[in-house]
Amino acid sequence: MKTKLPLLLILLIILSGCKKNNQSSSAPNAPSSSAPPQSQLNHIEGGGGATPTLAEIKYFKGTIGDSLDLQMKLLKTGDQITGSYYYLKVGTKIDLKGSVDKDGNVTIDEYDTAGKQTGTFKGLWKTDAEDGLITIAGNWSKPAGEKADDKKTAFSVHEEPIMLSYGSDVVTKQIKESNKKLVYEIAAQYPEITGAGNTNFDKFNQLVRASITKKVAGFKKEMAPEEGEEDRPENSMGSDLTIGYDFDLAQDDLISLTFSVSSYYQGAAHPNSYSETINYDLKNGKLLKLADLFKPGAKYLPAISAYCIDDLKKQSKEKDGILDDDSIKSGAAPTVKNYQSWTIGRKGLGINFDPYQVGPYAAGPQYVVVPYSTLKDLINPDGPLAQFAK
Repeated sequence: MKTKLPLLLILLIILSGCKKNNQSSSAPNAPSSSAPPQSQLNHIEGGGGATPTLAEIKYFKGTIGDSLDLQMKLLKTGDQITGSYYYLKVGTKIDLKGSVDKDGNVTIDEYDTAGKQTGTFKGLWKTDAEDGLITIAGNWSKPAGEKADDKKTAFSVHEEPIMLSYGSDVVTKQIKESNKKLVYEIAAQYPEITGAGNTNFDKFNQLVRASITKKVAGFKKEMAPEEGEEDRPENSMGSDLTIGYDFDLAQDDLISLTFSVSSYYQGAAHPNSYSETINYDLKNGKLLKLADLFKPGAKYLPAISAYCIDDLKKQSKEKDGILDDDSIKSGAAPTVKNYQSWTIGRKGLGINFDPYQVGPYAAGPQYVVVPYSTLKDLINPDGPLAQFAK
């Protein structure tokens, strides 16, 4: 009995301590119910809680008002929505909490770092029947009772085809410069992807950053005054370089990205614009060529060209014949030069035709999606397209 008594006392002390801890964990120190539950926000920002599935976290890009670019990240669980957004010009994340009803009516409140509500998004949640991507559009307003609480600002955000695993994130980086003496402005945006343990994200980021900084450096070099050149009038119409981007696909093994590049040089009749794409194999850490998608020796260019020519002619008829047949046949002919700007989507191979390529400048850029079903006999079964061409 002497040897058992101390053990019983120890057990009683431990049980008593556990009971106290359980009681203290339910003490009234919970955050206000008006602020987003941190456990839900942690899903978005990489904290604790249950891990969302691949498709739960959705990325959006859009605008509020006339020119404020914003990026939004949302987690939808049933009819409840949590997440955050930020303005590209500011960079500070703003927490979000809201809901969407069965008819697609959305109400999302925003909160500052202290948990105070600072505004409300009200709009409609729509899913595109063709690509399954979501658009949320409506009005933003300040909380009731504040100054100008009756003022509404229109907003619209569109889901990007990003399907990255939990723990990864996508942010927009910017290069903004203005030179009053040389009268030019630069506004370039590019993505940066992070993910624990994936060193190929770093390789992708380096490739993208190097591509954009090279374009910026080239523009600045062209803007440098020549010897003996007179100063440019500060109030004159200057030059500019604008670079934006869109994801065509972003998943753990594959990234497909389109850059829209527009430059204007003082005195020119109109801007010069073109597209440039990056298709990156994250699994193997390499930049993809169009030939990498198909079987060795496959005649993929004639197949892609035939589909594009037919589709462009159909598009032209719908646009009152803005594209002429000769330009289409020349600009979409089966040559490597004509198919430099391509992307990988979930339903097909995207082909960009820049201004002048298949029609006059006034027609603008053209775009064709070549369904994988058209190319299924040519696709490399061990290549990146095999997962889509089933």
